[in-house]
Amino acid sequence: MYTHDVIVVGAGGAGLRAAIAAHEEGADVAIVSKLHPVRSHTGAAEGGINAALREADSWEDHAYDTMKGSDYLGDAPAVETLCKDSPKETIQLEHWGMAFSREEDGRVSQRPFGGLSFPRTTYAGAETGHQLLHTMYEQLVKRGIKVYDEWHVTNLVVSDEERPEDRSCHGIVAYDVQSGKIEGFQARNGVILATGGLGQVYDHTTNAVANTGDGVAMAYRAGAPIEDMEFIQFHPTTLPSTGVLISEGVRGEGGILYNKEGERFMFEYGYANNDGELASRDVVSRAEQTEVNSGRGIEDEYVHLDMRHLGEERILDRLENIIHLSEDFEGVNPLEAPMPVKPGQHYAMGGVETDEHGETCISDLYAVGECACASVHGGNRLGGNALPELIVFGRRAGEHAAGKDLGEPKITTGKVGDYEPADVETPVELGEASIGEDVVADGGAATDSGATTTSDEAMQRGVEAEREMVESLLEKDEGVQHAEVRERVQKSMTRNVNVFREESRLKQALRDIHEARVLYQDVYVGDKSRTFNTDLLQTLETRNILDLAEAITVGALARNEFRGAHWRKNYQERRDEEWLKHTMLSWNDGTPELWYKPVILEGENKTYEPKIRSY
Repeated sequence: MYTHDVIVVGAGGAGLRAAIAAHEEGADVAIVSKLHPVRSHTGAAEGGINAALREADSWEDHAYDTMKGSDYLGDAPAVETLCKDSPKETIQLEHWGMAFSREEDGRVSQRPFGGLSFPRTTYAGAETGHQLLHTMYEQLVKRGIKVYDEWHVTNLVVSDEERPEDRSCHGIVAYDVQSGKIEGFQARNGVILATGGLGQVYDHTTNAVANTGDGVAMAYRAGAPIEDMEFIQFHPTTLPSTGVLISEGVRGEGGILYNKEGERFMFEYGYANNDGELASRDVVSRAEQTEVNSGRGIEDEYVHLDMRHLGEERILDRLENIIHLSEDFEGVNPLEAPMPVKPGQHYAMGGVETDEHGETCISDLYAVGECACASVHGGNRLGGNALPELIVFGRRAGEHAAGKDLGEPKITTGKVGDYEPADVETPVELGEASIGEDVVADGGAATDSGATTTSDEAMQRGVEAEREMVESLLEKDEGVQHAEVRERVQKSMTRNVNVFREESRLKQALRDIHEARVLYQDVYVGDKSRTFNTDLLQTLETRNILDLAEAITVGALARNEFRGAHWRKNYQERRDEEWLKHTMLSWNDGTPELWYKPVILEGENKTYEPKIRSY
């Protein structure tokens, strides 16, 4: 067993920043990641970092834009924390050597992005995430922070008190991809989940194949509530053949969207009469899909994004990698012709419920980055707000886990205070209650029994449970392969829980997920080897996809309104009187429970009154 003060799960932007912050507070910190740090999905982020750096800008304006973009479902303490801390964190990156794009006078460049009232998106060409990731990895190496890379975390070790609010996290259990051994990692002070997104729930996504929502699913099954899972962002500009992202920076620099008729439809059909292509992402994605559904799409699938008018010199200076992506994956040179683009799953606004320090209702368990929900983004994330979330809340979680006093959080976690029960009619039972309890690849929280009194005993029990589970999978010689289960879920989610949602399709998705759960009862692993067994690892990941697909869909079915990225056919208006609240889901030992808690609109110096959102 390995023991450290703080263990960070995941080595993307949030995980690296958390580890550096914990180390600076004097903690013995280690990162455990299924990927090498510089292979993390943060490297695919193209757009930039929103930060109020200019005299004509302010964090208050950034906070207002963020709250408006969230469709008033963001929690003000988290939103204001992001916007106040982002300038300092961005400057810190520059001091660490991040190669930002610059103006002729030497200042860091900033450009317009969707939903912003000021051009505050700081960037490094169209590869900002790549530059950020490498800059922070250098700092990790400089400090000598231990990294266990290619260790696949399979479970959390959590105590088993009846109320999740009374539980504590002892550590994690992980599988060494290189050797096949399963070991425990004990955390004296805290475990920080920084596992990124869950895009593999869908079959058309900008997310990497490793983004299977592991941290969200593990925390959920350990008892931490998950929040606002129905809010999935579909980025308006992804390549049709692969889902590869085309940066919002293209539109920020002046790129134009056209339909089959050559019409600039954002203005022509009144989708965003003021901001056009730079409306928020949910608005642009719905506009594109409406064009396709109305017969004005190209090949009934996509629209065109044109940047030729920007000129070759400007494109090569600021958007060079976009040329390569378009040429490599679509065979289109964007210097000579418009690029085909369509909406694709890009980001999950929801995640593990946390406060503004990154802590969950389970003591010593934290979550940061895309796997967490503080809630900064509410119903819709603004472009350029994901990377500052990583560095701002990564730092805060790292410091808090290492023992720094950040003050009393204003956001509560767990079933405390003002919450209300919920009821939603589903066509099948949720979770695993209806399909038996003999789940081979269980993957639930490795809890200690009531007789366990020490962290060491809890860790040992958790490790043994994971070893037994893996052995049972490898011993089985026939059954269903994970790929069949995963494909069923992904295709159903893309078909039924997409940009436009309606009740019958959401219920069909729940039926499909239930059938996939039944299939998963008979899952087996064809590859019996002990090293680099991707078949085994993907089988375990598929369990996470099942749980999160169901959570997204049941939240979408329950929320009878149109808000942010969530659009319902029979409820095409925002209903503030009823729905200014967060959708919460608790695992309850395999019988998910839906409940609600109110949104916090009271900020430090103002209350964010909901207004009609137009661009």
